[in-house]
Amino acid sequence: MSVDTCLFCQLVQGEDHLRKDDGFVAVPDINPQAEIHILIVPERHVDTFRDIAEFTATESKRMLEFIAETAAQLHIEDYKVLCNVGQGGGQTVFHLHWHLLSGPSMSRHIPAVALAEADE
Repeated sequence: MSVDTCLFCQLVQGEDHLRKDDGFVAVPDINPQAEIHILIVPERHVDTFRDIAEFTATESKRMLEFIAETAAQLHIEDYKVLCNVGQGGGQTVFHLHWHLLSGPSMSRHIPAVALAEADE
């Protein structure tokens, strides 16, 4: 995919940021899967998590810190962070991104094994 045609590259350049800092942006998801659904997107285009080695160790650490800081600044205490990898893993936009989910409906994102254990 070309950076010129990448939806998330365009999103990064837009104005609808909840937060922007140090090469990353946080934006509301346009198709939320929970009461709170925020996308964390690196400004630099990398197709998928499989390509995480394109980031330096410092950038990778900073990305995770940005996710945690975003949750803290938005006063989100309980949440889930997901990264879909590849089409079979549910990735639909091929620009690395993370989903920050919170709220009662996020339980549908818990793996079946965890739900089975919770029912015991």
